[in-house]
Amino acid sequence: MRNAIQTVFNNIKKENRPALLTFTVAGDNSIKKSQEIIEKISNNADIIELGFPHNTPIADGGQIQQSSYRALQNNINLNDIFKMVKKFKKKIKNKPLILMGYYNLIYRYGENRFLSNCKKFKVDGIIVVDLPWPENKRLAKRAKSKNICFVQLVSPTTSRSRVKKILKDSHEMVYYISMLSTTGGKLKISPKKIIDNYNIIKRCGPKKNIVIGFGITTKNIKSLKKADGLVIGSELCKTISKSLKKRQNPVTNVSRIVKELKRKIS
Repeated sequence: MRNAIQTVFNNIKKENRPALLTFTVAGDNSIKKSQEIIEKISNNADIIELGFPHNTPIADGGQIQQSSYRALQNNINLNDIFKMVKKFKKKIKNKPLILMGYYNLIYRYGENRFLSNCKKFKVDGIIVVDLPWPENKRLAKRAKSKNICFVQLVSPTTSRSRVKKILKDSHEMVYYISMLSTTGGKLKISPKKIIDNYNIIKRCGPKKNIVIGFGITTKNIKSLKKADGLVIGSELCKTISKSLKKRQNPVTNVSRIVKELKRKIS
């Protein structure tokens, strides 16, 4: 059975553009608003990434940390997130959804229970930020057996030999971290250099769907459109923060940005 993530990439390549992946934190700034956001932006996003909030998100910058803090204030948990996924999948057909977070939350919830619910509620993929290859091989294999894509991570400092091994074990999508920074950091290298580095990774696995994340904004996304896919998260979280501060509707503002992002890469 083909995973919906692979179907998206197959279709996107026919349109000669990268896939647009959006990341928001589940429960920011309420479960209701968070649900409305992912449903609304799915009109323009190709793949939805939904993060589960964590009190010490080591890979995330200030914007996503603020989003996590707001969500945690609502006492959101993985059961609530699975309810969100169930509602999303019932309303939005054939739109891939990836859950993203940290392993200790999965461990506390229970791997068996987590993977069973992922399958039950039709989660298409998972990203476990702090569980690198090869330590993640067992969990990745278990996810694959349930037709859930386990997204592997590679970075600019990943050796060529290690990249080849990771790509060999990867599923429908690989996440390339564009720079050594937390999410939302200002690009420390030029978009051209990011694409050059990306191409080195891509040559190690030309048939793999490799997306770029970290530091992508409305200002630079167009210059990175040669990638298979582009992930934007911190700018969306920042937009939610600004909307709340100005007492505006974050659903409207976030969906407007995602629409603009789609226009820039089309």
